[in-house]
Amino acid sequence: MGSYFLIIIVMVAGLIVQGVLSSKFNKYSRIMNAAGMTGAEVARRMLSEHGIYDVDVISTPGQLTDHYNPQNKTINLSEGVYGSNSIAAAAVAAHECGHAVQHAQGYAPLQFRSALVPVVSFSNNIVSWILLAGVILINAFPAILWLGIALFAMSTLFSVVTLPVEINASSRALRWLNTTGISAGQTGAMAKDALKWAAYTYVVAAISSIATLLYYIGIARRD
Repeated sequence: MGSYFLIIIVMVAGLIVQGVLSSKFNKYSRIMNAAGMTGAEVARRMLSEHGIYDVDVISTPGQLTDHYNPQNKTINLSEGVYGSNSIAAAAVAAHECGHAVQHAQGYAPLQFRSALVPVVSFSNNIVSWILLAGVILINAFPAILWLGIALFAMSTLFSVVTLPVEINASSRALRWLNTTGISAGQTGAMAKDALKWAAYTYVVAAISSIATLLYYIGIARRD
């Protein structure tokens, strides 16, 4: 019962964080960064200054779809970030470049998370069905539910490992933005605020995954 209420609380917290995050990014997307550089320009400069020349910076459709792809070594910036010279765009671009720097420097948590990707991708395709079957057949075949729990635990581990990866990328981004003067003073505080709320989404996701895992473990142990 405690896990059930925790899930509800986390869901509400997630909606609040998403709402605040959207509000923050909308606000900071209307304020130009100190250098007047677009997200694409910020990304290319940060990569260059870290000696990274084998990563491409490209535009990707959508909003807040920005990400670094270690498989093909691309910084994928959403349309609103790629061509914008706002402080939000600079912060997001630098954050994604932070992941590229992690990759280049062999940052251990990123390597561990990358190793989990194929396992999590496989488990995510079947875990919902196995958990459903496990709950329905818990009296006859309790092992099915425990199998589903084991698979879901991999997703939970991925969410937890993601936290230090994202926080470290933001720290690298903010440090570089302040050093270069792209964000400084008030705009530096804005960049930090934007990335802070973005990080909260990963915190909520990790807590939500842990709560869901505990919920299913509770069901299995009641058998």
